[in-house]
Amino acid sequence: MTNLDHGPLVLGGNAFGWTTDRDESFAVLDAFLAAGGRSIDTADVYSAWVDGNAGGESEAILGEWTASRGVRDRVVVATKVFQHPERQGLSPANVRAALDDSLRRLQTDHVDVYYAHRDDPDVPQEDVAAVFDELVRAGKVREIGVSTFEPARVRSLVAIADEAGLARPTTSQDRYNLVSREVEAELLPTLADLGLVEVPYPSLASGFLTGKYRPGVAVDSQRAGAAASYLEVPRNVALLDVLDDVAAAHGTTVAAVSLAWLRQQPLVAAPLASARTPEQLAQLLASVDVELTADELARLSA
Repeated sequence: MTNLDHGPLVLGGNAFGWTTDRDESFAVLDAFLAAGGRSIDTADVYSAWVDGNAGGESEAILGEWTASRGVRDRVVVATKVFQHPERQGLSPANVRAALDDSLRRLQTDHVDVYYAHRDDPDVPQEDVAAVFDELVRAGKVREIGVSTFEPARVRSLVAIADEAGLARPTTSQDRYNLVSREVEAELLPTLADLGLVEVPYPSLASGFLTGKYRPGVAVDSQRAGAAASYLEVPRNVALLDVLDDVAAAHGTTVAAVSLAWLRQQPLVAAPLASARTPEQLAQLLASVDVELTADELARLSA
């Protein structure tokens, strides 16, 4: 089980260096810390998909911010290995090199959670378990995470680590929100059995769970296509009505209710969500004060 306290919300850093420049990123991070936030998630690949970027931009902005503010010891920093264009896969040599690259960009001597961003079937899990344990023992990593692993692969990796007396994963990061619930069938029971916690993404379903996407409404956003696709499923449209009711009862937003539902799921350490501006962040932070009743949770889940 994890020893880390992520607080009620993990701030996603995927926008830093992509849709949010350095100064706006600093403003979001300052506002997050001022509001009591403490856990920030990034990855070495963020945001290599942008023309002119090489990957590592998000880590570099986060590292510059923690150093300039002197707050590294006040925040939980998570990053990931596998998908950086020059550091692909989970071979031991690559994982070691990728972490050193990340630590340099993050301007720190350790990360609090180091995730395998994807499973790597080409590398024996014995080797994966060994290199992550090596990094924990070296003090470069506090805890190990896995992301988008199949349940059987999580189980086998944990078994290998336990049998060899190695550091085991504590955290899993997977697609999970009110409209994407496939993990409830097998993955979440597996995590419960093994003692791992879940840090779900994208908590607001690419913006659909903010409530701004409605039948017949056009939204100007880079994620509009992904969010609007949820409207093609009738139960998702019906869900918006329930979200509206619950939000009205609490005097809050649909986004806040969606995040509160996720935060109150048994295995969730904290939902992961990103913000491009301090104004967007304030909408996410509104969820912190929302406590849904058992009846509201049941209505939303149904």
